[in-house]
Amino acid sequence: MRPLYLTNTLSRNKELFKPIHEGHVGMYVCGPTVYGDAHLGHARPGVTYDVLFRLLKYLGYKVRYVRNITDVGHLEHDADEGEDKIAKKARLEQLEPMEVVQYYTERYHEAMRLLNVESPSIEPRASGHIIEQIETIKKILEAGYAYESNGSIYFDVRKYNRDHNYGILSGRTLEATLEGTRSLDGQGDKRAPYDFALWKKAEPEHIMRWPSPWGDGFPGWHLECSVMGAKYLGEEFDIHGGGMDLMFPHHECEIAQNVASRGTQGVHYWVHNNMITINGQKMGKSLGNFITLPELFGGSHPKLTQAYTPMTVRFFILQAHYRGTLDFSNEALQAAEKGYKRLMQAWRALGEGHQEASPSPEVQALQDAVLDALCDDLNTPIAIAHLFDAVKLVNGGSLTPADKASLKLFFDDVVGGVLGLKDEEAGASGKAEKALDGVMGLVLEARKKAREEKNWAESDRIRDTLASFGITVKDTKEGATWNLE
Repeated sequence: MRPLYLTNTLSRNKELFKPIHEGHVGMYVCGPTVYGDAHLGHARPGVTYDVLFRLLKYLGYKVRYVRNITDVGHLEHDADEGEDKIAKKARLEQLEPMEVVQYYTERYHEAMRLLNVESPSIEPRASGHIIEQIETIKKILEAGYAYESNGSIYFDVRKYNRDHNYGILSGRTLEATLEGTRSLDGQGDKRAPYDFALWKKAEPEHIMRWPSPWGDGFPGWHLECSVMGAKYLGEEFDIHGGGMDLMFPHHECEIAQNVASRGTQGVHYWVHNNMITINGQKMGKSLGNFITLPELFGGSHPKLTQAYTPMTVRFFILQAHYRGTLDFSNEALQAAEKGYKRLMQAWRALGEGHQEASPSPEVQALQDAVLDALCDDLNTPIAIAHLFDAVKLVNGGSLTPADKASLKLFFDDVVGGVLGLKDEEAGASGKAEKALDGVMGLVLEARKKAREEKNWAESDRIRDTLASFGITVKDTKEGATWNLE
C-alpha cells in the first residue's frame, strides 16, 4: 500500500499515517450548522475531506466516514442579539426549529451533491444523541472536572489544566484564552470566563430543550462531536477533520472532554483545512461577506461577474493546498474555469479506453508523481500540475496506444475518482440537463423564500437575472416553473 503522510495539528508535523486497525480507517469531520444556506466557505471542508475519503478508499482502506449535522441550536449567542441561531430563525419565520433544520439540511445535501461530494458513511444529528451527551456529562462530573451552577453544567478548565494540558492542540495558554474571551450573558454562573458549557439551563423562551438531572436545558456545542465520534468510531479513532477556525475552542474542548470522560484524547490525527477569504478577510456569515453556493452557481451575488459551475468551484478549491488560505476573486474563478475545461478536454481526447496497458516510463513517472503528491499531505495543487504535464502529452498527439489507454484508466481513477471531478460537458443531453435542473431548483427555492418574506425586489432580481440567461420563470398555483428558451 502506498504510504500516506498527513500534517497532524497535534504534533505540528507531517506524519506517516498509521491506522489504529490495519486496513480500516475511522474519520470524523465536523459538519455544518444548519440555519442558513451553505456558502463558499462550507464548500472547502466539504471538498477537502471528500478527497481524503476518496483517496483512502483508492489506497485500499475500508473507511467509516462520520460527518455530523449540528441541529440542536445551541450556538448560544448570536453576534447581534445573544439569541440561539436556529431558534431565532424559527421565530422569525414562524416555524418549528426542526423545520428550519430539515429545510437547510436538504439544501446543504443538494449543494454537496452538485459539488460531487460523496455522502458520508454516517451523518448523525446532535439532537438524536441527547441521552449520550447527558451520560458523558455525568462522567465528567464524577471525574471532578465539571460543576453545576444555577441549573447549568460547566467544564472546570483551570482544574483540568492542573492535571493535563488545556491548549495541547492550539498551543494557547490560559492567560491567552482569558484575553480572547468575550463578555457574554450567563458568564456570572461560571467560576472562570474560559470555562465552557456542557449543559445550559433553558430559559422560559428557549424553544429547544430537553429534560436532564439538572433541569430542562440543552447541551453545549463542543460536547456533540466528542459523543458522536466515540459512539460511531470508538473511544479512539484515526482522523478528526474540520476548519482551522474550529481548532480553538471547539476541538481543544473536545480533547479536554475526551480525557475527562474516558481518559484518552481519542483522536490520533487532527487535520485542519484553512479558510476561504475575500480580499484577505475570512468569509463567513457573521462578517456578512459570504457568497452562498446557490448564488455562486446562479451568478446572482453582486461580487460575481458570472455564474460558475459546481465543477469549476470544486477545481478552484483543489488548486490550493488545503492548509493554505484560498482568496476568492472572479479572476481566480475564471482561471479555474479555463484550467478545468482544459483538463476535461484532454480526458475526453483519451477516448473510451478498453484494456489495461503497460505505459512508457515517462507516462508511468507522471502517474506516480500525481499519486505521490496526493499522498504527500493531500497536495492537490502539485498533483494537478503533474496532470497538466500529462495534458501536454495528450495534446501533443504522440502518445502510443498503450500510453493512451493507461492514461485514460488513470484519469478515470484519479481525476474522476480521487479528485471527484466530473466532465460537465460530456453527455450534454443527460448530465448537463440534470445539473441544470438541480441548480434551478436551488435558485427557485431562493426566489420562493424571497416572495414568502415579501422581498419583491429580490424576487424580481432573481427572475430578471434568469431572463438575461434566456430562462423564463412562470408562477403558478403549484409553484414556479421555468423554461430555457
